Amino acid sequence: MAGGSPRHAALAARVARALGVALGRECEVFSSDLKLGFVDDARYVYADVTVVCGQLRIQPGTNDVVENPTIVVEVLSPSTEQYDRGLKWEGYRGAASLTDYLLVSQKATAIEHFRREGDGAWRYRAAGRGERVTLTGGVQLDLDTIYENVFDLAGE
Repeated sequence: MAGGSPRHAALAARVARALGVALGRECEVFSSDLKLGFVDDARYVYADVTVVCGQLRIQPGTNDVVENPTIVVEVLSPSTEQYDRGLKWEGYRGAASLTDYLLVSQKATAIEHFRREGDGAWRYRAAGRGERVTLTGGVQLDLDTIYENVFDLAGE
């Protein structure tokens, strides 16, 4: 989200850094500058953090719209939360490559995690202080590390 608060920017950067360290060279972690295209739709969006594992696939007819995200992260803001939980999430679910969707709170130490199971169904789990989020493939994100001192920064 361009123009986000210092807390929003810090949370996005911390999650991106944690994912980059945990995933190593297996996957590429991208900032909010990456365009994501929805399947069978002319729309595109920008996530706060996107991970692509494997070869990057660019949407036909474009040179900058990625169509195969593996992990998508949105840091929730009052102005975008409804969209992140609604139409944006609906669009992300159409990406067969997507395995994990994370909603990161600015108000509390809390991450909501949607993970695609083997049968294609989505499993929901909320994690808070003292907990970890376990992504598909076993990578873990420690919430206490991600949120350390973040509430000292201005938020939304």
